[in-house]
Amino acid sequence: MKDSSYDEITAILNQYGIRVKYTEQYGKTWKVYSDNGIYALKKILPQNGVDFVRNVQVLYQRGYNRIVPIYPTMDGRYAILMQNYLYYLMPWLSNEEKEDRNEKHQKMFRELARLHTLSLKNIQIEAEERKAHFENTMDQWEREEEFLTEFLETSEKKWYMSPFEFLFCMFYNDIMRALDFSKRKLEEWYETSKELTTGRTVITHGKISTEHFLYDDKGYGYFTNFENSKIASPIQDLLPFLARTLQTYPKRFDECIDWIYTYFGHFSFKEDEKLLFLSYLAYPGPIFKTVQDYRLQRSKKAEIKFVKELQSHYWLLKNTEYVVVRMNEMENRMNMTETKTQT
Repeated sequence: MKDSSYDEITAILNQYGIRVKYTEQYGKTWKVYSDNGIYALKKILPQNGVDFVRNVQVLYQRGYNRIVPIYPTMDGRYAILMQNYLYYLMPWLSNEEKEDRNEKHQKMFRELARLHTLSLKNIQIEAEERKAHFENTMDQWEREEEFLTEFLETSEKKWYMSPFEFLFCMFYNDIMRALDFSKRKLEEWYETSKELTTGRTVITHGKISTEHFLYDDKGYGYFTNFENSKIASPIQDLLPFLARTLQTYPKRFDECIDWIYTYFGHFSFKEDEKLLFLSYLAYPGPIFKTVQDYRLQRSKKAEIKFVKELQSHYWLLKNTEYVVVRMNEMENRMNMTETKTQT
């Protein structure tokens, strides 16, 4: 993305009636110092700005105000197109953190739950749609399972396996356990939901992160960066966050489980949503993609890079496994308690 000149920035801010003193650039954002305050000017690609302003306005209309506001220009526009890019203006928040990492995540997930609650909408879903989604997903996963098994068998027949092949064979049983769990939960989801006629959508943020959850001078947290927002299942906000958070060296992510249940405490998933969530979360998709790229030689990456990528995705699988197993145990205990209470 080409940097914008000072003259372009000044011309944009003139349309807000703002006289610029000077600016500081932070990636795609400019910190703008002016006679009447400090602002943040953000630059994005036009295709990323189709829906986000409308989604932010809808959230405001429904009473959700923990969003860094987008200022209109003097003629009422919420974004300016210049040199093939869109620009929008916000206040600059101090973002002084007064608590530890865990507390900030807790606050962020409470706010995410409130955002989803206020934007919740029930939609009609035909039985044929659910069946098609189940069959298509299961068919795809089974084809990917066959591919991985074939790669294993081909590798084991060699006198000398490559480092990548050797590592994959070591990981194979864990990969298959994750895949089997995903398929089982998907089957449970379909059995639970096939008679349902509605589903739930919300306005998703699109890329929740503590980097996109900023504090004002009073210590209140606000979401920013709604450029990837859309109307979708609330699952689509949680899964990408977990994929990024769990992509690290192996460790027990008990705090991650706490964050998820903080969210559930304010926006509870229904039984079918939890089953689908666990199914998607457990599925070892990144490993399949890496093995496929290696087998088909789609890129010119060196062997060592493929090995590192596979190792990284395996750590993600094991970290995810810990979260999924703990959550599944907790859900089973809660279901048993509810059953005993009802009897």
